[in-house]
Amino acid sequence: MPTKIGINGFGRIGRMVFQALCDQGLLGTTFDVVGVVDMSTDADYFAYQMKYDSVHGRFKHDVKTEKSDPSLAEADTLIVNGHKIRCIMATRNPEDLPWGQFGAEYVIESTGLFTEADKARGHIKAGAKKVIISAPGKGDLKTIVMGVNHTEYESSMDVVSNASCTTNCLAPICHVLLQEGLGIEKGLMTTIHSYTATQKTVDGPSKKDWRGGRAAAINIIPSTTGAAKAVGEVLPVVKGKMTGMAFRVPTPDVSVVDLTVITEKDTSIQDIDAMMKKASETYLKGFLGVATEELVSTDFIHDERSSIYDSLATLQNNLPGEKRMFKIVSWYDNEWGYSNRVVDLMKHMTTA
Repeated sequence: MPTKIGINGFGRIGRMVFQALCDQGLLGTTFDVVGVVDMSTDADYFAYQMKYDSVHGRFKHDVKTEKSDPSLAEADTLIVNGHKIRCIMATRNPEDLPWGQFGAEYVIESTGLFTEADKARGHIKAGAKKVIISAPGKGDLKTIVMGVNHTEYESSMDVVSNASCTTNCLAPICHVLLQEGLGIEKGLMTTIHSYTATQKTVDGPSKKDWRGGRAAAINIIPSTTGAAKAVGEVLPVVKGKMTGMAFRVPTPDVSVVDLTVITEKDTSIQDIDAMMKKASETYLKGFLGVATEELVSTDFIHDERSSIYDSLATLQNNLPGEKRMFKIVSWYDNEWGYSNRVVDLMKHMTTA
C-alpha cells in the first residue's frame, strides 16, 4: 500500500515536492498525499498555482478540484491524476492538524516555521510517524544529505532535516574531496543565491537584517548562510574547518556555490575534474553532475541534481611547489533539485 503523507506549507518547496512526486511517478503508487496545509483551503487557487509556474512552466499532470461539502463556498479538494488531496487550514500548532484522521504517516514540514525538532514533533502528536523538515533543523534531530550521509539514517529517527539547498550542493563536492583522499584543511564558501519569497519586492522594513530589506530584483545583497558550517554536521571530519556567506542576486531561480578550499594533499585541476566525473558516474550518480560546456544559470533551471560541478570554472592559486589551493564552482536549482532530494529522502526512509 502507498505510504500516506501530508505536506505542511504549500509554498514554493511544498508545491515543488508535490510536483516531484508526480513527475517521478510516485503519486498513487509509492505515496499518497492525503492533505496539504496552507493559509487557505481554496483548492481552485492551489490548482492554479500548480498549473502555471513562472520559472518551471506548465504542470504536466491532470488537475481538478471538488467540494467535499456542497455548502462550501470554494473547492477544498484537489484531484491530481485521479488522486484526491484535502486542503487544510494552517494552524500555529502542528498538534492540531488532522494527520491521525487522514492516516498520514509522513509529514513534509515546509512552512519554515517549525524547524526545531520539538516543534516539528507536534506533527507526530497529531498522528504522523515521521517528519522531514525541508530546511536546516535545530535540536535533537539528524541532518541528512542524500548521497553523502543518507546511510546514517536509522528507523528510530522520527524527525530529520533535509538540510538546505546550499548544503545539498556543497556537501557532495566536499564528500568527493574526502572520499578521494585529498582531505580538506580549510575552506571558504560563497553562494550566489537567487532571491526567495522571504525578500522584499521593494525596499521595506527588516529590522534584524537591514540589507535584507532592500528590493530583491535590483540589488546584489550580502547575506549570511549556515550552509558551510552545516556541512560539518553531515561530514564531521570538516567540522570547524569551513565557513561562508551568501549574496542574494536578482534571478528567480538557480544558484551557485563558489568554494575556495585548501586540500590536505597536493592535487591538480585535472585530478579534481577526474574525481568529480568519477563520482558523478558512481557513488554520487543522480546527485552530482559535471558541466563541461560554457553554461549560465538559466541552463540549470529544472535540473533535478543537487550539485553540478562546473569543470571550466575551476581555478588554482598555488605558488611554485604548492598544489593545494583551489576554487571549485558548482551550480544548483535551489528549488527543483532540493525538492527532488526531499522526495528521495522520503523514499529512502520508507525502505531503510
